[in-house]
Amino acid sequence: MPLGKSYEGQNCSLAKALELVGERWTLLIVRDAFYGVRRYGDFLTHLDIPRAVLADRLATLVDAGILERRRYQDSPPRDEYLLTDRGSQLWSVIYPLMSWSERHFAVGEPLRTFRHAACGTELDPAGRCPTCGHVDVPPGDVEVSAGPGVPAQLRQDAVSVALRQRPHRLLRPLF
Repeated sequence: MPLGKSYEGQNCSLAKALELVGERWTLLIVRDAFYGVRRYGDFLTHLDIPRAVLADRLATLVDAGILERRRYQDSPPRDEYLLTDRGSQLWSVIYPLMSWSERHFAVGEPLRTFRHAACGTELDPAGRCPTCGHVDVPPGDVEVSAGPGVPAQLRQDAVSVALRQRPHRLLRPLF
């Protein structure tokens, strides 16, 4: 029996969420938006995603109120994509999922570290600051930097280079 393309008919909150963010590329786009990626071309080169798929996913995320499309140039027209409040709430899902993957599937050291910007303490796997006692550090108060597991063969796209060069506060534009 072939796998269905939707969760239609299921009265389940998780199924509804997966209908929106469960597609292969969607959480990677949202992750990059947390990193400060805002422009179509930067998403495209950092994710190595097909153009048609990226355009479709961005439109879906905008329609769902997770991203907001904002014009930054009129001639030629160019837009950037920013997380909305609804989209920012996905941090409490994305960060623990990344931490879980690092614990169970990573080879070697973490690729990125996430610190509470106020005190410099690395977040625990649930997104808490052990030093300050913040239970759920908001993404705007998190600083990401290259971790000790960054591979020797480094990607050279602008996003990867920028994320390696210096610590960066989430949600702030990368460029």
